Amino acid sequence: MKRTDNRKALAGKNPAELQTELEALLKEQFGLRMQVATQQLTNTSKLKDVRRGIARVRTLQGQATRAAGTPAPAKGKGART
Repeated sequence: MKRTDNRKALAGKNPAELQTELEALLKEQFGLRMQVATQQLTNTSKLKDVRRGIARVRTLQGQATRAAGTPAPAKGKGART
């Protein structure tokens, strides 16, 4: 699947489906990191693609929350309260 098709497919999903997609990508990223650690990963570009997919889903989630008018929850080290 091309990247533009992937973006269009993600844009058409509701928040619950986006959350499910994010969880699947995070699990895949964990598995790939374990393969890197054990030197079993041959296609290292897959890790980059998964990271970008996670960023796409999180961006869409943020846009959806801003469009709904609810403030996004503060996360991370630099989050202000």
